[in-house]
Amino acid sequence: MARIAGVDLPKKKRSLVGLQYIYGIGNATAANILTKAGISFDKKVGDLNDDEVAKIRSIITADLKVEGALRGEVQSNIKRLMDIGCYRGLRHRRGLPVRGQRTRTNSRTRKGKRKTVAGKKKTAAKT
Repeated sequence: MARIAGVDLPKKKRSLVGLQYIYGIGNATAANILTKAGISFDKKVGDLNDDEVAKIRSIITADLKVEGALRGEVQSNIKRLMDIGCYRGLRHRRGLPVRGQRTRTNSRTRKGKRKTVAGKKKTAAKT
């Protein structure tokens, strides 16, 4: 099993897909890494030898910020937005959608479970 950047990559996946298990590496970045290392996209992670894994590891450490360092940077960016009190920071602080989505309906992922508010009681109309 290949272990890169503190993540165990799945053995039976293609190397292009397996690299995407690392936080901060998507499809395009994984393709660039494998091209630089001279490894086929279709080669399984379990079939990679130690030299190829070492090449991938060295490319990632030299060029990219991944896993813990990247997560820390993202969190510090969000904290900075909250500290300066900009609109995006306020939305983060209130736990609401940040990128302009509607909140009257939807946005349950950000807002959490519904909190029911009691409505007015209906009175019978006299005729």
